[in-house]
Amino acid sequence: MKNNRSRKESMRPHLPDKEKRNEMLIIRITREEKIRLKSLTKRGKFACMSDYIRSRVFKQSDRKVISLDEEANILFKSLDYELNKIGVNLNQLSKRMNSFSGYRVDDNDRQLLKQAFEMMRQCLILLQKYLR
Repeated sequence: MKNNRSRKESMRPHLPDKEKRNEMLIIRITREEKIRLKSLTKRGKFACMSDYIRSRVFKQSDRKVISLDEEANILFKSLDYELNKIGVNLNQLSKRMNSFSGYRVDDNDRQLLKQAFEMMRQCLILLQKYLR
């Protein structure tokens, strides 16, 4: 069946010479690597493998790289420890609350929640300091 559109309508938009992709790169990969590349291309909803590869290679500069000195590394390990403690406290409170149908939140529970909140606030302040 013949297409009724004129040739001009069906063509891609004209690109400036600077934006034309007319250089070819040939690489060799294993069959498994090609299968994986096709899968990643589909999962990322890219039109073709070339688009996927270009996005991975040239969009790296969009990512923020954080280099930690020894002090920051120690602080982040401490942060991880504190966040784990918060999780333990919240799990203990949740278990108590869910164990009894008529459970009432008492002063000890409120204190645990206040501590968890304050610890999370301090963690957030620390993260903001290093991630800005």
